[in-house]
Amino acid sequence: MKLHLFDEQVYIDRRNILKQTIGQDGLILLLGNEDSSMNYKDNCYPFRQDSSFLYYFGLDVQGLAAIIDTDTGEEVIFGDELSIDDIVWTGTLPTVKEMASLVGVKQTNPYQQVVRYIHKAIITGRKVHILPPYRPENKIKLAEWLNVSLEDAADHVSVKLIKAVIAQRVIKSPLEIEQMENAVSISVDMELAVIKHTRPGIKEYELVAKAEEAAMTANARLGYPAIITTHGQTLHTHYYGNTLEEGRMVLSDIGAENAMHYGGDLTRTFPVGRSFTTRQRELYEVVLNSMDHAISMLKPGVRYKDIHLAACQKLVEGLTQVNLMKGNAAEAVAAGAHTMFFQCGLGHMLGMDTHDMEDLGEPYVGYTDTLKKETTIFGLKSLRLGRELEKGFVLTVEPGIYIIPELIDRWAAEKKYADYINYDVLNTYRDFGGIRIEDNFLITETGSHLLGKYLPKTLKEIENLKG
Repeated sequence: MKLHLFDEQVYIDRRNILKQTIGQDGLILLLGNEDSSMNYKDNCYPFRQDSSFLYYFGLDVQGLAAIIDTDTGEEVIFGDELSIDDIVWTGTLPTVKEMASLVGVKQTNPYQQVVRYIHKAIITGRKVHILPPYRPENKIKLAEWLNVSLEDAADHVSVKLIKAVIAQRVIKSPLEIEQMENAVSISVDMELAVIKHTRPGIKEYELVAKAEEAAMTANARLGYPAIITTHGQTLHTHYYGNTLEEGRMVLSDIGAENAMHYGGDLTRTFPVGRSFTTRQRELYEVVLNSMDHAISMLKPGVRYKDIHLAACQKLVEGLTQVNLMKGNAAEAVAAGAHTMFFQCGLGHMLGMDTHDMEDLGEPYVGYTDTLKKETTIFGLKSLRLGRELEKGFVLTVEPGIYIIPELIDRWAAEKKYADYINYDVLNTYRDFGGIRIEDNFLITETGSHLLGKYLPKTLKEIENLKG
């Protein structure tokens, strides 16, 4: 078994920064993940370690937990050594103590001893800082250890710890950027494999197989379930049974997670056959122009919410040129009329998680105490990132046009946004589908840097790949 790790000093430094940020304020408890059974106990889903545990302790191994005592500086990793019965099935693995030494932790204890540390802290009136649990087994453990109900366990989550972890993890170090360049480049290879294999008559699941093959060939895996569909108007479909037909498009939203668990997240939309139709070309250019405009605005100090709204206005300007919309573009966006075509957000943070740190809470990751997320308006309620950009952020830019017949019918019946939407024309596009184009960017001192190898995105470049 090979552990994929940074140098031990990286983890020591990360934990020291966390301790300094929290101050002398009790225990920090970080839970690793366990195997999760798929359909019976010994048949498990592929293991995925908790990202915050990986960030501070690095060990990609089941059944671990760790505490950091911010008062004494003590750090302990808890885990059970393999029994001979385990070794029969898994082979010999490093001991917990051996693994801990690789990340600069000197003290280890059996897993259940973590309860003693927690109870002692509670009895003596010390705080126990925990992050929001998202795995049911960890929710149950925390409820038992804190002696509260499952429902009340959420009340013990530490906002102070959430904010401290986000403040560290949101700024990507040069070592992390190197990993993300690798992950995005693998994602590029996945997209190229899908695009080049696309042709009339095959099934969507054949393209999913090509994506997974490209990932596995690079010792990576999919960072999230593939979205590869001829029904691109459905934002997150995971049905792969459609047959590809000439004249249709494929929307492919895929990303690799590399051996260090850093990820990419790319989308391309391309014709099933060798070339786009006239209508497809027109709307593709609308999306690409919106994307390029958003990219030009990426730099420290700019709110991503404002970039989202500017990208929306560019979409409306393009849609007006092809007679799907009308009127003043800025007024249309202010009213929300653009959400007939663009119902989601422009992008999100990216890192060890495809939606980076979303388990810690979108209000803390993508927003601030002074910039709250809007929760009722199409587009803005799905905008996972609105806050002011900073050097070191990594994020996606992914505008799109999604023509949803059910939404057309509902809003047309209500005459909703009738001053801005040409419903008669729009009804002739009912079977169009959807277009999304997505790349990943690092925010630099003066602007942005495209991560990974270049993935063709212009009409001519896409058609050349099909040629």
